[in-house]
Amino acid sequence: MAKRSRNYLDAAKLIDRNKRYPLTEAVELAKQTAITKFDSTVEVVFRLNLDPRKAEQNLRGAIVLPHGTGKVRRVLVLTKGSKQKEAEEAGADFVGDTEYLDKIKGGWFDFDIIVATPDMMPELGKLGKILGPKGLMPNAKTGTVTLDVAKAVEEIKAGKVEYRVDKTGNIPAIVGKASFDADKIADNIRIIYQTLMRLKPSTVKGIYVKNIAVSTTMGPGIKIAPDSIA
Repeated sequence: MAKRSRNYLDAAKLIDRNKRYPLTEAVELAKQTAITKFDSTVEVVFRLNLDPRKAEQNLRGAIVLPHGTGKVRRVLVLTKGSKQKEAEEAGADFVGDTEYLDKIKGGWFDFDIIVATPDMMPELGKLGKILGPKGLMPNAKTGTVTLDVAKAVEEIKAGKVEYRVDKTGNIPAIVGKASFDADKIADNIRIIYQTLMRLKPSTVKGIYVKNIAVSTTMGPGIKIAPDSIA
């Protein structure tokens, strides 16, 4: 087990690890236990009764959070013709086609997310071994493979987050910064929770939501009572 810092241990003393806190109280505690000198990122993790090996339980998608994440994301749009102008006007940081594929092959990664039109995917697919492990390959399920590049860019800039269940049934998501008002962080968590509840696969048996926890960068996790979110 990794050795914990004094700040972490002091913060952890404020939390009852066996208690599930009401949503707003949990968020307030997360803000209170932020231990970094910078504005910590706030993350929520949903532990769900899902088996991602089953196609219908392999949840993946994207949500536009009402209050954003507090993080500025650099968007690269890969497209051709008039779509390039649409992307530029929507606020994309980089716009082009094959010249950016060549830059990526050369090790350029000064972006956080790629939006691509379908016609670019055959060429982009050749970079799967480079982009895949970094989680940068565009996907139609998350709205990053689309003809409506302007909408995609605007949503990302407004605070769109992607979610995907991992092999243990966890879905993590960034929901803001420690400097955010607690109500705004709570609203963001509520939107994700409601989305996951709406997407509950019919094949799930037993308890769907096993655990929910919120934390800040390097800070302790605080359990949330699911019935306080809906």
